[in-house]
Amino acid sequence: MEIEYWWLLALPLFFALGWLAARIDIRQVVQESRALPRSYLSGLNFLLNEQPDKAIDAFVEAVRIDPQTVELHFALGSLFRRRGETDRAIRIHQRLVDREDISDEHRLQALGELGQDFLKAGLLDRAEAAFLRLRGTKANDVALRYLLEIYQQEKDWTKAIEVAEALPGHEGVMWHTEVANFHCELAATALANSRHDEVRVHLDRAFEVNRRCVRASLLLGDLHAALGRDEEALEAWQRIENQDPNYLALVAERVMDACGRLGRVAQGHQLLRSWLAGHASLDLLDELFHWELEREGPKAAYEMVREELRRNPTLLGLDKLLEAAALNAPADQRADIDLIKQLIHGHTRRVARYRCNSCGFKARQFHWRCPACGGWETYPPRRTEEFDLTP
Repeated sequence: MEIEYWWLLALPLFFALGWLAARIDIRQVVQESRALPRSYLSGLNFLLNEQPDKAIDAFVEAVRIDPQTVELHFALGSLFRRRGETDRAIRIHQRLVDREDISDEHRLQALGELGQDFLKAGLLDRAEAAFLRLRGTKANDVALRYLLEIYQQEKDWTKAIEVAEALPGHEGVMWHTEVANFHCELAATALANSRHDEVRVHLDRAFEVNRRCVRASLLLGDLHAALGRDEEALEAWQRIENQDPNYLALVAERVMDACGRLGRVAQGHQLLRSWLAGHASLDLLDELFHWELEREGPKAAYEMVREELRRNPTLLGLDKLLEAAALNAPADQRADIDLIKQLIHGHTRRVARYRCNSCGFKARQFHWRCPACGGWETYPPRRTEEFDLTP
């Protein structure tokens, strides 16, 4: 293979050019590092060592020495917001937004940070205004997510639906549970104000977004019941068993009331017994216990709870069993049973609670939206942490 001789002359030239370029890059890096205030490097060191208070002091000093450093302002503002000093974070980011000597990209970033500051401070109207200014920009998707959070906090469900539908396709699919609940919130308000046509419109939209929306079925049954159509109400509520049987306890009382109005109490009772047999639930047991106690008497209630307790031992079941036993017991034994019941009841009040699957927050009543983390349908509608009495 023949080699062109001029290549032998070109190789040293290429090597020299590469060496020169590397020297220029190194010199530029050194010059830039020397231009940075020492307090900036100290601040970075404090951050790496998880000392945010000292990092803030260092960055404040760096900004004082070199007020033109935009990235320093962003770092300092973020640190202030994380520490809860939102007023100082707002001043820093507002100053950046108002500056005329920064790029459009940095201005958008500063506006987004300012919106987060307002949101953290609870100034929802000002946060909304900041994120609305980001609509239609490169930060549009980020703005939509924050606006969605704001409208949920404000309970402005119409705007929340509009924003959710404007999300990118892959993100919009992730929000189908939330959007269905937004429509259900509007339907519940309309139902409370007897705007029945409006209720049906929102429920239809909820089913379009999420065919398995239990809450929409529950409200649809409530709508039919309000219009005197108990047969259709029962059909809507019974549909919940196929959607998610964990929610059946929420409609147990409604089912018994509707069956009572239709003169089919025995059928309603049998339906609830079949639900309890197939889907053990403390709330279903509680509803059936009170029905048996009122309609059939203490003995029937005692037999029903005893049968369920053998099949599914729980502390709440034992509490109900003792309540029925006290009503059946002779007068000389009732005081002892009542004493035991009071001890058991004290424990059930503490352990029989609803628990959020997302953040673990516990509550005595069921919530469609967690009061702590804001998640939708993160509360399984069944009380947890009951003591298991099996050996």
